[in-house]
Amino acid sequence: MQYNWFDRNLKWIYTLPAVAFVLVMMLFPILYTVRISFYEWSMSAITPPAWVGLDNYKALLTDARFWGAVRATLYFTAAALAVEVVLGVAIALLLSREFRGKNLVKTVFLLPMVATPVAMGLVWLLIYEPTIGAANMLLRMIGLEPLLWLASPNQAIPSLIIVDVWQWTPMIALIVMAGLATIPTEPYEAADVDGAGSWTKFTSITLPLLKPTILVAAMLRLIDVLKTFDIIYATTQGGPDLATETLNIYGYVLGFQYFKLGAASSLLVLFFALVMGLTLLLIWTRKRMEGRYE
Repeated sequence: MQYNWFDRNLKWIYTLPAVAFVLVMMLFPILYTVRISFYEWSMSAITPPAWVGLDNYKALLTDARFWGAVRATLYFTAAALAVEVVLGVAIALLLSREFRGKNLVKTVFLLPMVATPVAMGLVWLLIYEPTIGAANMLLRMIGLEPLLWLASPNQAIPSLIIVDVWQWTPMIALIVMAGLATIPTEPYEAADVDGAGSWTKFTSITLPLLKPTILVAAMLRLIDVLKTFDIIYATTQGGPDLATETLNIYGYVLGFQYFKLGAASSLLVLFFALVMGLTLLLIWTRKRMEGRYE
């Protein structure tokens, strides 16, 4: 039976519209943002965009507020990601064991992840309220001094990290649990024969075999943490005193409060480069690790 050109390329013909749609939806906003970053534009129909070249980028790189946003972004990302990975691995190991009520614990544990971020941000805003909030009520009950939480520049980011850890640690745990299910039992049986303890089996078998999975989970979470907007905007809007103003929040302020679309676009281009750079670094690390264990 002879096939014509259409039949031979059927798989490409059917998938091409979907691929083209995704590429257009991804590439157009990126390219348009890059283009606008070279203009000064206040989003006015009367005043057209004015070409300024690299002036927006130069202004950002000499802007103390921009570097403050960079520090806040990296601080929030590094701390939240580290805690979530450690807790996620620990919880995955716990939930991989058999115990009474395991399914109920899993269900309750996953609830924060499916909650609406803005709604949860408002709930935590009430919890952190300095005078009548549940957080300070709990501190008073155990004999500790109340904290200002989101009202203090020094305590605001750690308070937001607690919210992010509470909501997204289940995601890390789910991915790690999937990785645990793929580990063969033979190495553990051999370790039992040799008389190895639980810690030795974890450090010598479980952790090395889980490292690629943990890196995948960290990479997925890294991208999300860097882009965190809803929780921060719903609780602090970048305050107090710009202490929680991340790059996402500063970009929003530049674009939709100051109406500096060119400056906001140049910030987002730099932010996109930062996200891509860190993601590629994790991908490279994972490939090296996979090659080491092959």
